[in-house]
Amino acid sequence: MTWSASARGAHQPDNTAFTQQRLPAWQPLLSAGITLPLFFCAGLAFIGLGLGLFYSSNGIKELEYDYTGNPGTGNCSLCAAEGQGRAPPPNCSCAWYFSLPELFPGPVYLYYELSNFYQNNRRYGVSRDDAQLSGLASALRHPANECAPYQYSATGLPIAPCGAIANSLFNDSFSLWHQRQPGGSYVEVPLDRTAIAWWTDYHVKFRNPPLVNGSLALAFRGTAPPPNWHRPVYELSPDPNNTGFINQDFVVWMRTAALPTFRKLYARIRQGNYSAGLPRGAYRVNITYNYPVSAFGGHKLIILSNISWMGGKNPFLGIAYLVVGSLCILMGFVMLVVYIRYQDQDDDDNDDE
Repeated sequence: MTWSASARGAHQPDNTAFTQQRLPAWQPLLSAGITLPLFFCAGLAFIGLGLGLFYSSNGIKELEYDYTGNPGTGNCSLCAAEGQGRAPPPNCSCAWYFSLPELFPGPVYLYYELSNFYQNNRRYGVSRDDAQLSGLASALRHPANECAPYQYSATGLPIAPCGAIANSLFNDSFSLWHQRQPGGSYVEVPLDRTAIAWWTDYHVKFRNPPLVNGSLALAFRGTAPPPNWHRPVYELSPDPNNTGFINQDFVVWMRTAALPTFRKLYARIRQGNYSAGLPRGAYRVNITYNYPVSAFGGHKLIILSNISWMGGKNPFLGIAYLVVGSLCILMGFVMLVVYIRYQDQDDDDNDDE
């Protein structure tokens, strides 16, 4: 017998338990004896986890300094005044002095923070060429249209790296110095600038183009740096493993933030005499003030922080768990009162039947 579309049952599914929906299924009938313990247990679990997260976050130490340079806020105000309305701003340096009365436990992380900077703007977020950043030679010579107006230079050369994200690269720099004895000299604290980017970004997404005669500069020949850059991408660092598209600071900056106030990792302090943290004493942070923020009403901060098992300081997560847990407990009591209030009425209705 041959199959025919007009035959009876041709469009019917096979007579199997799966296609005929005869598989065994569990259809829970939720009762007060199941629902109330579920709400109370979930609430207690959320509250316990929230307390752990909240107290862990409060145990994290942080030091922060706003070096935007608003008038009267410190010596960085001179740098901000000199760079007002000048592009590019002139070279300027300032410092932040602070003291630690006791050990600042490690590992210590040095961050910079920007506020009122909308990296989540749609036009800004797509203004990049991932093919170019992956080291593709053809994309190096022909940047994507999304990079416009930072696609080609005024002389017609392709910009590498292209786009608004790369053009706005953060270029302030910091060095930390420690005065071990009052009145003594300052010694520089070693900053570990390696492995500050995400592993997948550094090892997968960002690659330099193939070397030409063993030279990265020749590989980028015929390209121009972004307009706001003072040097080409292959001179970002003297370290050949940390220059070009795989420069750690550049890779960190290219991972855009979701909120207008964000932090990005600058360095770790975990070497030499500072592996256990920052000892007590006086400290100085030398700041090379390059990045202008007054044009968009932003602020710049330096942050020294340690971490816990949950990561960096973030009280919101603990508070969120506490709120959800409290709501579960509250709803559990509300349903318990309703159940007790109407239980006798249900029993009377059943007796009448």
